[in-house]
Amino acid sequence: MLKLHSMQSSGNSYKVRLLLAKLGRPFQLVDVDVLRGENRTPDFLMKNPEGRVPLLELPGGRFLAESNAILFHLAEGTPLLPAEAFSRAEVLRWMFFEQHSHEPAIAAARFWLKLVRGGRELRTHDVDRWMEEGYGALRIMERHLARRPFFVDDRLSIADIALYAHTHVAGEGEFDLATFPALNAWLARVAAAPGHVDIGWRPATARQMVSNI
Repeated sequence: MLKLHSMQSSGNSYKVRLLLAKLGRPFQLVDVDVLRGENRTPDFLMKNPEGRVPLLELPGGRFLAESNAILFHLAEGTPLLPAEAFSRAEVLRWMFFEQHSHEPAIAAARFWLKLVRGGRELRTHDVDRWMEEGYGALRIMERHLARRPFFVDDRLSIADIALYAHTHVAGEGEFDLATFPALNAWLARVAAAPGHVDIGWRPATARQMVSNI
């Protein structure tokens, strides 16, 4: 069975939980509290030298890190990853956008302003940059979604899952989404798609499983 090392409040970890739920794939969940340094233990660093979650542990002892790489691997052969070459490249394009232009501002603001005690004081000089870059990414998404229901081929894909994870909680990073009607309509469509679970969801098999690292 797949084993997912994950932090419940992490948007990157949520991406993988959401995809696994949509695919109906059974998995064990191992809680890793980054705020307590559980991702920096020698045992965890042997599994992922970067010390990040999520981390997917596959049968046979292989490990796959980086949330979007995990999405790509799990979605192979499913409708959530197109087989046609150009559409597949478009999915990758938006997943690269998410990691390069979206996540570094929107997820960072949420992490430091919402999840880390005293985070605003620690990162005061970054807040204006997060706001500028984050709103820039949201405006790009708004323009794209004004003409289509989803990011690629007018159907839900892992590009949408990758971007949804941090966008739907952007308000926790002090981003105001009220002026983004197309983006809000897209958020509602993603949430209404079959198999959707919220960020607090945990698989029944993992309710009592905790990290032993």
